[in-house]
Amino acid sequence: MGEQQQYEAQKKELSKWNQQHLLTFWPDLCEAERAKLLESLRDGVDCASLDDAFRRAMATATSAKEDLNDLLKPLEKEMLLSVEAASEAELQELQEVGLDRIRAGEVGVILLAGGQGTRLGSTAPKGTYNVGLPSGKSLFQLQAERIRKLEQLAGPGARIPWFIMTSEHTHRETVEYFQVNDYFGLPVEQVVLFRQRSVPCVDLAGRILLDDKWKAATAPDGNGGIYRALKDEGILDTLERDGVKFLHAHSVDNILIKVADPVFMGYCVRKRADCGVKVIEKVEPNEAIGVLCDVKGKYQVVEYSELSQETANRRNPSDGKLTFNAGNICNHFFTTEFLRRIADTTMPLHVAKKKIPYVDTEEGSATRGQRLKPTTPNGIKMEKFIFDVFPLAERFVALEGRREEEFSALKNSDSVGFDCPSSVRGDIYRLHRKWLISAGALEVSGGLKEAACEIAPLLSYAGEGLEKIARGQSFHCPVHLSAVDEP
Repeated sequence: MGEQQQYEAQKKELSKWNQQHLLTFWPDLCEAERAKLLESLRDGVDCASLDDAFRRAMATATSAKEDLNDLLKPLEKEMLLSVEAASEAELQELQEVGLDRIRAGEVGVILLAGGQGTRLGSTAPKGTYNVGLPSGKSLFQLQAERIRKLEQLAGPGARIPWFIMTSEHTHRETVEYFQVNDYFGLPVEQVVLFRQRSVPCVDLAGRILLDDKWKAATAPDGNGGIYRALKDEGILDTLERDGVKFLHAHSVDNILIKVADPVFMGYCVRKRADCGVKVIEKVEPNEAIGVLCDVKGKYQVVEYSELSQETANRRNPSDGKLTFNAGNICNHFFTTEFLRRIADTTMPLHVAKKKIPYVDTEEGSATRGQRLKPTTPNGIKMEKFIFDVFPLAERFVALEGRREEEFSALKNSDSVGFDCPSSVRGDIYRLHRKWLISAGALEVSGGLKEAACEIAPLLSYAGEGLEKIARGQSFHCPVHLSAVDEP
């Protein structure tokens, strides 16, 4: 089909859905720009699906809802194991179960890495960000080396396949970053990078916004897009072919993440769970993390914005802890069988009103043809959330980890003062000083918040194996302990 025929076909289809404004600047475009526009419309704009999604999203956003606060129940004790309350023998037993499954090649990792470091002042993929550790390692490198160390702990032949979900904005840079860094010592065939889908951004009436005269504005479909992407990109087929039965899925920005944590894996396997979640105790009522709750007999994450002040502040008479304290940190367990079963599920759509830059197409407007940056929300992005499949689980469990060992998020610049490079560095330094003391060090002096103490993942995954280095020794920060096989 020639260019003019493609144009006429697109014009006819777009007009059916009141989206013909996307062709407003066709006469002004050069040949290359016209080709780009036709390609973006053909591959990225499904008007019928978008119209259905917009109607569903707006109906959900505007419908009268039951007040969740009247329906919430805290988690039942029998479906949650607290690492803090468990015995060392119990944790060791679960870890051995997890290591055994890793050794058998049945455990894989799914990394949600579609975001950019925009709030950090960078347009690069967030996983490439260097937070300023003595080693200079990025989030990607730290996680890759934890996988390598865990394979060593599991024993000869252990292999943990790593599936990294990118977005249209991060895919090329992420691929190039791994290639330049030789996949951080992992075999290239062990690391699979794939893209989540993008959806057009629309104005408040459902009309698609133009990002440029030859390109629709798009955004990733949220971390809940993982399920469709796993199927569409052939990842589910790969998992089934290779005998990978259990998956650890997590976001890229938690610098303390225990990748494929064998205790978590072992716990979920032992419980025969098809879906599981790792949580941390929420101690501040207004902390901006959702909580895992029982809602009408099903487990789901309730966003912090959905909790009333009364509910968020409610405490147990017995111990004074928050009643709803199972903080969600995007740290999940799935069986491959479960992922296959729910791959075609119609996910709920969450509407976020945003300030979306756009090219003005309004006839007679003084700014027609200019790319504008609005100061107030002018459109919506429709997202899916990874935790919205929890109610579909047939056997759901949760593990509560220790915050200081499990969770430190990188989201903001240092000017914000929390969840930022300086705060995550401080969290790593405190944890690694604790490792040295636990391994028999006499002291680790200079222990201020920013006093550097970094232990390479290839030297220790979670504090194990440091006795020979630490016992009877005194350390003065800055401390940087590397593994012998590091470059």
